[in-house]
Amino acid sequence: MAVANRATLITLTALAPVSWGTTYAVTTEFLPADRPLFTGLMRALPAGLLLLALARVLPRGAWWGRAAVLGALNIGAFFPLLFLSAYRLPGGMAAAVGSVGPLFVVGLAALLLGQRPTVRTVLTGVVAALGVSLVVLKATGALDPVGVLAALASTASMSTGTVLTKRWGLPEGVGPLALTGWQLTAGGLLVAPVAFLVEGAPPAMDGGAIGGYLYLALGNTAVGYWLWVRGIGRLNATQVTFLGPLSPLTAAVVGWVAMGQALTPVQLAGMALAFGATVAGQIAPRSRRATARPASSAAASLGSSSPTERDAREDVPDRTAPALRR
Repeated sequence: MAVANRATLITLTALAPVSWGTTYAVTTEFLPADRPLFTGLMRALPAGLLLLALARVLPRGAWWGRAAVLGALNIGAFFPLLFLSAYRLPGGMAAAVGSVGPLFVVGLAALLLGQRPTVRTVLTGVVAALGVSLVVLKATGALDPVGVLAALASTASMSTGTVLTKRWGLPEGVGPLALTGWQLTAGGLLVAPVAFLVEGAPPAMDGGAIGGYLYLALGNTAVGYWLWVRGIGRLNATQVTFLGPLSPLTAAVVGWVAMGQALTPVQLAGMALAFGATVAGQIAPRSRRATARPASSAAASLGSSSPTERDAREDVPDRTAPALRR
C-alpha cells in the first residue's frame, strides 16, 4: 500500500477513537443523568439498524454466530463493563486501566494471528499506558476490586473483539458496512434487556438530549465503528489498537476547550507521551513488513482466509465505498 494511502487510512481510522473521546462531554452536557446503559443502547441499536438498512445484507451460516460473538465483545459486554468500572473507580482510573488495551492486543495477536510481538511494540504499549495515566488520573480514593476487574474485563473484551475481527475478516462479497451493522445490532440487542432491568423505562428527553443521542448514534457510533472495523481489515491489529489512546486524549482536549477544565503540566507531558506512542505504534508494523505474509498464513491455518487479509497487503479499493457508512 502506498505511503500516502496508508497515511490516509490511518487518519480515517483515528477518527473513530477521536469521536469516542467526545462521548463524555456530550453525555454530561446534554443527556439525562445516570442512564449509562440506556445511552449505550441508544448508541448501538439505532446505528446497527441503520447500517443494516443501508447494507441490506444479513449474516449467513457461521457468520450468525460470529456476528453475535463480535457484537457481545465489542458492544454488549464492553459497554456495561466500562460503565460499571467508571462508576466504581475514582477519577480516571477506568481509563487508565483501559489504556493497557494495546498490550492485550499484542498478546492476542501473537496467539490468534501469528504476529510475534517485538520489544519495541511492548515498550510503546507501556509508554502509551503511562501517558494516558498521567492525563486522566486524579486524586484517588480506595480502589474497588470489582471496579478494577470490570475495567480489565472491558479492555479484554474490546481487545479480543478487535483481534477476532481481524482474524475472521469479511465474508465473501460483504463489506465493512454490513459487518459493522451486524455487530452493533447484536450488541444493542444484548444491552437492551440489561438497560431496562437495571435502569427502568426510558427517561424524558428534551431537544438537547435528542440531539445528543442522534450524534452518538450517527457520528460517534455508526460512522466511528465503521471506520474502526474498516481499519482493522486493512491495517495490522496492533497498529489499529495503538490509535486507542486518542480517545482519552480527545476527552481531555474537549474538556479544556469546551468545558473550561485546566490542563496541568503533568497532563501535558502525559499527552505528549501518549501521542508519541500512538505515532510510534503506526510506524512499528512497517518495520516488520517482511513478516506480514507469514503472519497472514498463520492466521489462515487457523481458519482465517479472508478478503480483508488480502486488502491489508494490497491497495484494493473498498468494495462498499459508494455507501454511506457507520
